[in-house]
Amino acid sequence: MSEPRIKTTVVGSYPVPDWLAVLPSEQALMDATRVVLSIQERAGIDLVCDGELYRFNVNHPETNGMIEYFVRPLGGVRTGITFAELVEYRAQRGMGFRTRPPAVVDGPISAGLLDLPHACRRAKRLASRPFKFTLTGPHMLAKTLVDKHHARTADLAMAIAAVLAEQVQHLDADVIQVDEANLPGSPDEWQWAADAINCILDAVKTVPAVHLCFGNYGGQSIQKGDWAHLISYLNALHADHVVLETAHRPVEELQVLRDLQPELGIGLGVVDIKSTEIESPDMIARAIERAEKVLGVGRVRYINPDCGFWMLKRSIADGKIRALVAGRDRYEGRT
Repeated sequence: MSEPRIKTTVVGSYPVPDWLAVLPSEQALMDATRVVLSIQERAGIDLVCDGELYRFNVNHPETNGMIEYFVRPLGGVRTGITFAELVEYRAQRGMGFRTRPPAVVDGPISAGLLDLPHACRRAKRLASRPFKFTLTGPHMLAKTLVDKHHARTADLAMAIAAVLAEQVQHLDADVIQVDEANLPGSPDEWQWAADAINCILDAVKTVPAVHLCFGNYGGQSIQKGDWAHLISYLNALHADHVVLETAHRPVEELQVLRDLQPELGIGLGVVDIKSTEIESPDMIARAIERAEKVLGVGRVRYINPDCGFWMLKRSIADGKIRALVAGRDRYEGRT
């Protein structure tokens, strides 16, 4: 059978196996990564991810390590946080989903002990299908920190972007996806956010992608906003495609995505990760059909969940990715 026209992928995170959390070790982490990749491959996912288990730490406090893993190893930051800094942090706009900052910046940012190439290489060798590696973007990382060194948050974002870009040059993955889950709530910051993320995207030697969503913590949206206010940002990206939250959004928002530059592929969210209901293949097929009627045939290159699965039970996540593939196959007449 020929290759599917629309590919299936996941956004990144996957539920952590209970046995890894109970008895963590390097071998257990590798075994868990094998399990997560195997689940996706057996379901028929075209572009798989390691479930972001490379960030696993039993002590990470929030957001699946998507912040701590990247900023705490950096040079120029400290993790000891004073009460005054806590008060300052809790007064920041858009940080209500966290109780503490991951770190404080008090010097020039450097790579420190961060080693993304090792994490990528370790996971990719366990995959038998095309592999996607994900990392958190500079806008979100900069916004979550208390910064005592830079004059502007934009300057901190560019400093972080430079470090990540150097690491990304050494990543061997079929697709490298940079995630920005905070920008949709602060669309007025799009210009400096685009400059920072493009620094990373330009360093990708394979296929660069960007994921944006309105946040997910405990099944709740964190950011308020809409896609209409992000079109300029999306069109400024040096990306092959964007992976978007659309299943949990008003269906009429699809109209605004018609304004995306034609060269920018769309990864369409057709699985609502904020719902524990497992979508049927018919629901997935209808979502693709609706999108192609609005956007035109060929604009949707991928279908995906709205965001990562890490807060769901494994049985639910497993069922949702099986439905994702079955719905695509039904729409394309592959079954």
